[in-house]
Amino acid sequence: MSRFRKTDKVDSLAGFRTEKTEPTVPSGLLKAARKSGQLNLSGRGLTEVPQSVYRLNTDAPEEAQQDVSFGGSDRWWEQTDLTKLLLSSNQLKCLSDDIRLLPGLTTLDLHDNQLNSLPGALGELQELQQLRLSHNQLSSLPVEVFSLKNLRCLTLQQNLLESLPEELGQLQSLTELDVSNNHLLGLPSSIGCLTKLQKLSLCQNKLPSLPDSLSHLTEVKLLDLSSNQLSDIPASLSGMVSLQQLYLRHNKLSRLPPLPAPALKELYVGNNQIELLEAEQLASFTVISLLELRDNKIRTLPEQIPVLPELTRLDLTNNDISVLPASLSLLPNLKVMLLEGNPLRGIRRDLLSKGTGDLLKYLRGRIKEEPEKADEEQTAMTLPSQARVNAHNIKTLKVLGYRNNQLSDLPSEMKNLTKLRSIILNYNRFKSFPEVLYDVVSLETVLLGNNQVCGVDPGHLRKLVHLSTLDLSNNDLLNIPPELGLCTNLRCLSLEGNPFRTPRAAIVAKGTDAVLEYLRSRIPA
Repeated sequence: MSRFRKTDKVDSLAGFRTEKTEPTVPSGLLKAARKSGQLNLSGRGLTEVPQSVYRLNTDAPEEAQQDVSFGGSDRWWEQTDLTKLLLSSNQLKCLSDDIRLLPGLTTLDLHDNQLNSLPGALGELQELQQLRLSHNQLSSLPVEVFSLKNLRCLTLQQNLLESLPEELGQLQSLTELDVSNNHLLGLPSSIGCLTKLQKLSLCQNKLPSLPDSLSHLTEVKLLDLSSNQLSDIPASLSGMVSLQQLYLRHNKLSRLPPLPAPALKELYVGNNQIELLEAEQLASFTVISLLELRDNKIRTLPEQIPVLPELTRLDLTNNDISVLPASLSLLPNLKVMLLEGNPLRGIRRDLLSKGTGDLLKYLRGRIKEEPEKADEEQTAMTLPSQARVNAHNIKTLKVLGYRNNQLSDLPSEMKNLTKLRSIILNYNRFKSFPEVLYDVVSLETVLLGNNQVCGVDPGHLRKLVHLSTLDLSNNDLLNIPPELGLCTNLRCLSLEGNPFRTPRAAIVAKGTDAVLEYLRSRIPA
């Protein structure tokens, strides 16, 4: 028998173990937060929000309870309400109703946690302007969230949402809404009530269609609908008149969206099923600078590509295009055209490898003006550069380009070009707006940039009722007549690089509408 008496098992680590305690926040951080109104607890491995954070503005700080004397700058009773609380990149699974104890919050950042629900008490934070909830596990939102009348930014990307409630429309101060990377199958019609929205991200969902109410979102500048299941874009989207960037990649579209798009600068429709491009549709993109059409099924391009004066980048990679129309060379500012992965015929591979500039030069050399009827009367007209042009051959021409010549005037016979829609006269020697053009009432686009134009007659210009694009940049305009503001059909007016003093550069930079409005305000009563 052992001489040692059997004892209860002893925990050799007993002296080192501690009970699980609430996570703590360094008192220095809390002290600083009382002064600044901001507390950053991101990336601290928190599994719950410490009570000391919730009660930051309700309890006296520990130093005060210990009767520690405070300096003049440390009087806790003069603390600042917490307005900004950053709790991102932790391991939070829930948020306590005690969040209501921080009613002064304007920013609450909870992104990159493990939240699967939110407390209704969030609805009591009526000062809240930014609520960041992305990268969590939320499948729904408490209805109280939609009572936050001052909320401007709501980010919910990378969650598990399958729907949004009609109450969404109550958030009428929202300027940014991001619900990308969820499982949305539809949108509430009340989304049209968010009339202050400027940025709307809906990509990476399962949307098969869009509500017509989107047409009420007249302030939206960026709309991302990439990676959904859209087969069509409703014509009602034409109401989104401020749209500048539209992303429609990776859907099931068979045609370009039917938009007038007066402000659209970038359109991304790669990876769809588009087969046909219509000249009329392209012509509506009056200020577009980037057009991405890659990875579609486009077989042909319009014979007469509309003059898109702002287009600098055109991506046609991986389509079924075999022929390039020569009219591509008339795009005045095209710098990059991507064509890899197309079965192009009649263009040498080495020419394609030389780049966009050489290719456009080659296409310009191929431009031919073909007669409409062989029996029409032939009258030759001679341009000032002594270039001899057969007038009857170009009567039905819609686009006429004479860039980089020495032209200073145009012949009066040009008034017979009754179907002319676009004329390109950049880099010539015009000292005034060519008089004959005032009589070509079919004109929609006049490009006169980089000349020596010192005057334009707004009274005559108003007769061109279809004119939507007028480029007078880099000329010698010393003053802009206020009556030009009455040409309200203009959608793109370029005046940069002229020596005039009014309107000021800041107004010109705001765009055509702002310039026209300013000019109208200067018309004598």
